[in-house]
Amino acid sequence: MTAVRAAIPRPRTGDEGRPASLTAFIPCFNEAGQVDEVHATIDAELSGYPDLEILFVDDGSTDGTLDKVKALSAKDPRVRYVSFSRNFGLEAAHGAGFRYASGEWVVQLDADLQSPPAEAPKLIAKALEGYDVVYGIRRERNDPLFRRLGSAVQQRLAQRLFGVDLVYGSSVFRVVRASVARRAVDLRLATPYFVATMPLLGARWATVDVAHRRRQDGGSRWAVWRLFTHSAELFFGFSLRPLMWLYLAVACAVPVVIAAGSVGVVAGEVVLLGAVGVLAAYVHRLVRGSVRPALFYVREANIPIAPQDSLYAAGPVVREAAR
Repeated sequence: MTAVRAAIPRPRTGDEGRPASLTAFIPCFNEAGQVDEVHATIDAELSGYPDLEILFVDDGSTDGTLDKVKALSAKDPRVRYVSFSRNFGLEAAHGAGFRYASGEWVVQLDADLQSPPAEAPKLIAKALEGYDVVYGIRRERNDPLFRRLGSAVQQRLAQRLFGVDLVYGSSVFRVVRASVARRAVDLRLATPYFVATMPLLGARWATVDVAHRRRQDGGSRWAVWRLFTHSAELFFGFSLRPLMWLYLAVACAVPVVIAAGSVGVVAGEVVLLGAVGVLAAYVHRLVRGSVRPALFYVREANIPIAPQDSLYAAGPVVREAAR
């Protein structure tokens, strides 16, 4: 019997091996001081790509970020935006960016410009070799020590202790085939952790070393508590090993309680509290996934938005940029 193999989609390219269309996607939360510079930098570094779209996703900013983006869209027809009804979080912003990108390929950038747009062509060139996603690996990361150590520990624990399939050292600086990224978004997982979701699809990936800058405007938006909550999303959202350890701990605790008397009772109570915590983490994710039909809700945009993503029954307010 002759084996049948699915054809690998080859990217359509323009001149000089460039993608036929490209979206530069920038999630924003209170980045009013950076928006103009981000736009200028993308324009300077990526305007050579045909059919370039610059897509801002405003994650419920309260500092005038959206006004700055609107002003840019009035002057530059390549600028599109999607504005959430409130702050839904970074992963939700990722989902909106991938869902509404019009380009065949999407390069994800930071509003703080720590991932220089000048490095994007290296990722794009690698993607055009036949990959679905190419991650930028920051070999010299210019972040505070707690961020660097925290991310390294988080990803190593995810891989080795919890058995989560992800690319070590990967970041949000990446180039993704838009059709594959939308597959990940359409899964509508209660924990939409993109780096761990792509392997579930069998996406072909590669990595490229990239430069990393210090944040130019103000301090980091990333608080220590977010690292812990983000880690919990990753560990409990993509691994059942904590449940396996829970069963093992309970099985070991029963004979200890019987044999050790009052000391055993104390140990048993500790195990019980841990068991309740683990079960509560999983139940919370099940309940959240059942009561939240969408990852985000859009209040305003200058592109058409699907009804299920809109805050309003008639769709979000669509502002056509003045020409």
